[in-house]
Amino acid sequence: MASLRPLFPALLALIIGAVALWSGIAPFSRAVWYAEVAPIFIVFAALLLSYSRFRFSNCAYFLMSLWMILHLIGAHYTFELVPFDWANALLSPWLGENRNHFDRVAHYIIGFYSFPMAEFLLRRKLAGPILSGFFALFFIMSVAAAYEIIEWQYAVLEGGEAGIAFLGSQGDIWDAQKDMLADTLGAITALIIFYLRRPDKRYS
Repeated sequence: MASLRPLFPALLALIIGAVALWSGIAPFSRAVWYAEVAPIFIVFAALLLSYSRFRFSNCAYFLMSLWMILHLIGAHYTFELVPFDWANALLSPWLGENRNHFDRVAHYIIGFYSFPMAEFLLRRKLAGPILSGFFALFFIMSVAAAYEIIEWQYAVLEGGEAGIAFLGSQGDIWDAQKDMLADTLGAITALIIFYLRRPDKRYS
C-alpha cells in the first residue's frame, strides 16, 4: 500500500477530471456552470502547478478534492436541483427547512481547506501549531464571507433565473449566514482531524 501513496494525488486528479467532463455535458444552465466551475479550475490548476514545489499530504488532497467534486455536481444541476433526496431525508430532522441541503453540505466541505492551510503554514514554519490553526480557521471564514458577496453581486448583475440559481438561497433570507456557519463548522472539523493526524510532523 505504501508504494501506492505517491499515486494517490494523480488518481484524485483523474477522478476530478472525469467529473468535470460529465459536469460540462448539458448542464442545467451554461451561464451558472461557467460561474460555478471557475473557482474549481483555478484551485485545481494552482495545485497542479505547485505540486513539484510543495506536495501536501494525501489526506489534504483528499479533503480538497471533496469540495471540487461536490461543486462540479452542483454546477451541473445547480445546487437547488441536485438529486439529493436520500440525504435530505437524513438531514432535515437536524437542519429543518423544506429545502435541498446539498448546498449546505458543500459549504461544510469547503471548510475542509483549513486542513491544507494549517499544514502549509506548519511545514513552511511560518507559524506555530496554535497560530496556524487560528489563521486557517479565519482564512476559511474570510473566504466564506467573500464568496457570499460574490454570489450576491453575480445575482444582481446577471439577474433572472441564472442569478437566482447561482445565489441558491431557495427562499431563505438567512441563507448567506447559514452558509458561512457551515463553512466555519467544516473548518473546525478539519482542524480537529489535522491536530489528530499532524501530517506536518511526517515531513519535518
